[in-house]
Amino acid sequence: MSNFYHVDGELVPSDQATVHVEDRGFMYGDGAFETLRAYGGDVFRWEAHAARLADSCESLGLDHGLDTVELRERVDETLAGNELQEAYLKLSITRGRQPGKLNPDPDVDPTVVVYASPLPQGGTAGEQSVWDSPATIQTVDTRRIPDEAVPARAKTHNYLNEILARVELRGTAADEALMLNLDGHVAEAATSNVFFVHDNALRTPRLHGSVLPGITRETVLDIADREGIPVETGQYEPARLRDADEVFLTNSTWELRPVDSVDGKTIGDGTPEGPMTRLLSRLYDQRIDRLHY
Repeated sequence: MSNFYHVDGELVPSDQATVHVEDRGFMYGDGAFETLRAYGGDVFRWEAHAARLADSCESLGLDHGLDTVELRERVDETLAGNELQEAYLKLSITRGRQPGKLNPDPDVDPTVVVYASPLPQGGTAGEQSVWDSPATIQTVDTRRIPDEAVPARAKTHNYLNEILARVELRGTAADEALMLNLDGHVAEAATSNVFFVHDNALRTPRLHGSVLPGITRETVLDIADREGIPVETGQYEPARLRDADEVFLTNSTWELRPVDSVDGKTIGDGTPEGPMTRLLSRLYDQRIDRLHY
């Protein structure tokens, strides 16, 4: 973890980095965040992450008053203060300290925290994998909260839905939870978007109802489009993943992580990283190398 955290405009040692117990992020999960990756000291796809953070805050009615330039400066200061080039970062904004009532005050004095930890580039170009092994995923009973209840596009501090999904994995061999929407179709995994390959086409749940618009997901779809790889977004039952030729997960931390089994069934021929996953991982690495995309 960080030796220094960026808290409300100041870079402070980790043992002095605190948030007040009356902060709404602590009390109610009333805040938004972004998980970022830095490669070579630069943040990958910052503009896309900043836009999604702004969208999350708008969904929450959280007018924090900070522009993207100021937020980027705090992220860069956190990287520099911890002397990190390859890193995982988390940028969080809450509505701040507003004690004693559920209804938020429209006047916001936000709490803004950035922290970083070392994380090397993975994929085919990295010196080591960012994941210990291919994922083993299990369909869980906990359903993904529908957009009508909590905006699916908002990446908020309230992660109880995903936590309960992960709790279901206790006592199983799985390390990631596959979550369905209320209609029984695949939505996403607890912390990642889901892709699968069938008939040489790349397929992923559509952004409808219960799916977070992942930045890595978007990047992979753009790469596939540029390479002429057939892509389908739709609604899929879990059986489609179990019968797929390849399955992989995407998020900023894992980049592309292959899946070796779904609900106890080995995927494809038992080789976790199939040809489509390898190709997309290599092209994703090239996108990272260019940065500023």
